[in-house]
Parts: sequence; structure tokens; C-alpha cells
Amino acid sequence: MNHPRILIGAILIAAIGMGPAAVARDAAPSVGVGAQYDTTHVYVAPEDVDKFVTTFTATFGGQSTKQVVATVTPTPSSTTSQLIQTPAGTVSLFGFKTPIPYPFGAERTGYLVTDMDAAIKAARAAGADVIVAPFPDPIGRDAVIQWPGGINMQIYWHTTKPNYAAFQTVPENRVYVSSDRADAFVRSFVRFSRGKVVSDDPRAPGMEIGRSGETYRLIRIESVFGKMAVLVTDGHLPYPYGREFTGYEVKDLQETLTKAKAAGAAALVEPYSSGGRTAAMVQFPGGYVAEIHANTPR
Repeated sequence: MNHPRILIGAILIAAIGMGPAAVARDAAPSVGVGAQYDTTHVYVAPEDVDKFVTTFTATFGGQSTKQVVATVTPTPSSTTSQLIQTPAGTVSLFGFKTPIPYPFGAERTGYLVTDMDAAIKAARAAGADVIVAPFPDPIGRDAVIQWPGGINMQIYWHTTKPNYAAFQTVPENRVYVSSDRADAFVRSFVRFSRGKVVSDDPRAPGMEIGRSGETYRLIRIESVFGKMAVLVTDGHLPYPYGREFTGYEVKDLQETLTKAKAAGAAALVEPYSSGGRTAAMVQFPGGYVAEIHANTPR
């Protein structure tokens, strides 16, 4: 016969939805560090590396670390590698001298984590696939995970803990997913990041994805990793929408575009106003496409 206290405890747990699995999940530590440690991964041809650095820093400010040549994959390869740090976002820039081993080049973002093993466990528990198991790199460990909807991201851990200044404006990771997998993606990423959905607009203006007069679903997430915009579409996207990985927030969009164009970037979509911001799409040397936006004063 069950003890009365055990029965009462079981009833209370069931009533508030806190079964053993839920308790373990909620007790799991956060593995994120901060938005300033999240980098967009940019791959360009070696001959475009210096041009990209010059244009990107002329556009957003900041500076690049010293360029090194290293193997950053678990199989033999060689690439130039450097970190471009700006007040609006950080880029990990690669100029591969060898063919790029699969599946590298398809991961959009690198997220610094406090503990690689804990992060892998948390990612799997949240529904991610570990498509590249953890491996050592010259300064720590890396892995590549894939979220529902086919979204690849890299997570990394440094042997020596880095210390970067916080951004002046936090960039947004822009993720395009289908309506079939959008909810699964959001559930998984929110669970992993311990973040929250701050808005979910089922009728966002279609002009934001190059389809004026129509609507689409836009979900915004915030977490210790920073901001994320989840754009739920049918995949009927005019170029360059869907090619951008990151949206960079600036104080003055027109001034930023003037700097970008003068330094060698091209405006693919001229500024437009929607959703409380003005935005444009810009292509940097080497082919990297970025969304740049400024919030509209209220």
C-alpha cells in the first residue's frame, strides 16, 4: 500500500505539471555566456578576405584580430581565420585555402558555451541533432548541431575564457523556416537557450521578405545568446531574402549605408520602413549578405 505522503506528493507534482523529467529539465544550468560571444560565420574566397575586413569595419566600426592560418575542422583543411569585432556584431571570418569539409560552411552562427559536454547534452534533450561531434580546435572545442527545420549552428568552448565588451546594439540571428517545422524549431531553441518568445505575429508585413501586399509569420526570441528573428515562409523568396544570416542594428541607417557603399559594399534592397524599423539589405565583398536596420523613433 502506498504511503499517504507519497500519494499527496505525486498528486501535487501532477497538478502543477512537474513530473520527474520536467524537474530535471528546469534544473539544468544555462550554457549560454552572452550575445557578444556569438559570431556570424562568414566564408569568403582567400582573395576577398582583406576586402571584406576593410568594408565591414568601415561600415560598423571596430577592428579585426590578427589573421592566422589554422585547421578549424576535425578533418584536414587549411583556412585563414580572424575575428572581426564591431559595436553592432561579431564575425568569424574564414578564407579556406583547401576545399571546405562537409558540413562546414552551412553553419550560420557560433555560440560560446560554458561547458561543451553540458551544452551537447542540453541540445540533444531539446531536440537537436549533433551533426559534428565535439572536436578540438587550436583554442578550445567545437561542435555543430542542427535544429528542427535544418538550421545548423556551431557551439564552441575556449580553453582560456574570453572577455569581450558588450555590444552597443545586439544583432539578431535571422532564421528562415517552413510552417511545418517552425513550432518545433521554436520549442527546441527556447528550451536549449532558456529564452522566451517576445512576440509572434502571424500577419507580419510581406514587404519585409520582398513580397509587398502579402503577410508572413514572424516570431521574435530573446535569450542569453541574444536576439533571434524566426521568419516562417513558404520558401517563395525573391533574392536576396533568406540569404542573410544576421540583422545588424545601427543608430542611423542612411549614414551606415553611405559608409558601406563608399567602402565597396552594394545595396541589394534600398531602405524601406516596416514593423517599427527602417531596413536595407547589403552585400559585402566576397558575397556575404546582411540585413541592416535602425529602429524608428516612437
